[in-house]
Amino acid sequence: MDRKLNRKKPKRKTSILSYWTLQYFLILCIGFSIIVAGALYWIRTTSLEKGLKTAELLGLEIAEKVSVSGNRLYIPPDLDRLVDKRTKLFNTDNHFCIMILDNNNQLIYSKPKMTQQDVYSRLSDDLLEPRNNKFAGVTVNVVDANQTLGKVWVMQSKKAITYSSDTLLIVGLLFAALILCGWFTIYLLSRKLSKPIRQVAHAAEQIRTGNYEVNLDLNTREQEMNELVNSFREMSLRLQQLEEWRTISLAGVTHELKTPVTSIKGLVMAVRDDIVSPQEGKEFLDIALKESERMERMVADLLDYNAMSAGSVAVRQERIDLNLLVGEIIYQWKIAYEDKSPEVALHAPGGSFYTIGDALRIQQIIVNLLNNGLQATASGQRAAFELRLRAEEQFLFVDVLDNGTGIAEEDRSKIFERFYRGEIKKRLSRGLGLGLTYSRLLAQAQGGDLTLTSSSPQGSLFTLKLPRWKAPDAPSLEKAYRSPVNA
Repeated sequence: MDRKLNRKKPKRKTSILSYWTLQYFLILCIGFSIIVAGALYWIRTTSLEKGLKTAELLGLEIAEKVSVSGNRLYIPPDLDRLVDKRTKLFNTDNHFCIMILDNNNQLIYSKPKMTQQDVYSRLSDDLLEPRNNKFAGVTVNVVDANQTLGKVWVMQSKKAITYSSDTLLIVGLLFAALILCGWFTIYLLSRKLSKPIRQVAHAAEQIRTGNYEVNLDLNTREQEMNELVNSFREMSLRLQQLEEWRTISLAGVTHELKTPVTSIKGLVMAVRDDIVSPQEGKEFLDIALKESERMERMVADLLDYNAMSAGSVAVRQERIDLNLLVGEIIYQWKIAYEDKSPEVALHAPGGSFYTIGDALRIQQIIVNLLNNGLQATASGQRAAFELRLRAEEQFLFVDVLDNGTGIAEEDRSKIFERFYRGEIKKRLSRGLGLGLTYSRLLAQAQGGDLTLTSSSPQGSLFTLKLPRWKAPDAPSLEKAYRSPVNA
C-alpha cells in the first residue's frame, strides 16, 4: 500500500524589517480605519443634530415674520430678502427648500419657487415627514392666540448637513498623515532593531563556518540589545579560546599517550632482537610494564573525566564520619608509598565530623591531592603533609598542605582547567592534566568545592569543602559510613 507523504511547503522567508513593517502597517491601516469610521459617524450625528437645530431656529424666525389676519396667513414682502440672508449660513444644495403651508396644507410660500405637486412629492402622504429618508426637515407651527394657523417646513439633504467637501478632505488628509507617520516610525524602529540582529546573525554564520574572529562593534541604547551583543561577543571569544585550547590539548594528549607507547615499543623490540642481555632484558620489561601502567592510568583518567562530564558517574549520598574516613585514607595511602616514607600529620578537633557525600569519591580527591604533593616534592627531600579538619555552620573543610615546590603564579588560575599542565609539572611527571579537574567535579557533585588556597616555593595548600550533615527531623533510610575504603 503506497503511502503518500504530505510535505509541507517551506514558508517563504522574509527579513525582520519587511515582515514587521508590513505587519504593523496593516495593523495601523485597520486601526485607523476603525477610528476614522467612528469619527465620521460621530461627525455625521453631531452635524445632523446641529443642522436641524439651526434649521429650527430659521423656521421660528420665519414663523414670527408671517402675519395673521382673520385666520389667514400673509407673507411679508421682505421675507425673500430675510431667507436669502439666512441661507448663507447653511451648506445648501439643490435640495434645500423652505415651505409655508396653511392648516389645509396648501402652499402659501416657498423658496425656491415650488408648486403644490412639488410639496406632495417631497413630503409623505400624511405631510408629516420627508418622503425620502435621504432628506431631513423640521417644522415650526405658525401660532396666533394659541391657535395654530399653519406651519413652516425647512428641508435639506442629510449629505449637505453632515459632510462637506472640506470636512472629507481634512479627514482624508489626517488619515493619510497618521498612516504615513505611523508607518515611518515603525520603519525606523524596525530598522534600528533589525540592524544589530542582522549583524549578530552574520557573525553566527561566520562562527558556523569556523571563523571565530568576528567583529561586533555595536553600542545601542536598548539594554536588551546591548546584552545580546555583549553576550554573543563574549561567546565568540570563548569559542575561539576553546578552539585554540582544543587544538593545544589534543596535541598534548596525543604526545603524552604517544610517549609511553614509543618507549614500550622500543624496549620490547630490544628484548625481542636480543640486543640486550637476559638480565637487562628483564629490566627492560619491567620498565615497559611501568610505562604501560602509566599509560593505563592516563587512559583511566580520561575515561573518568568523560564519564563525569557526561553525568554518568554515580555519586552516593551517605552520612560519613569525615574524621574517621580521612584517617583511614592516610593510613592506606602511606602503605601504598611505604618505599618513599612520606610523613602525614592529621589535625582534627575531638569528636565526630559528619558530612553527607560519597566516601569513595572523597577518597579519590584526597588521594589525588596527596599524589600531586608527592610529585611536587623536590628531589632528595622527604615528602611531608599536614591535613587539618575544621567545621563551619554549613560546611566541613579538609585542608591539605604539602611541602612541594609550589605552583607558579601564572599557572595558579589555570590548574583546574582540563588538560592543563604547568611547565614544571610537564618536566617532572607525565599525565593528561585531568586530576584536579576531575577532583573538583567530584567535590561539586557532592555539593562542595575544591580550591587552591595558597601556594609558595615552600608548598601548596588545597581546601576541600563538603556539606555538613544535619540530623533529619524524622527517621529516614540513612546510610552511614562505617567500613574502611579500599586503597
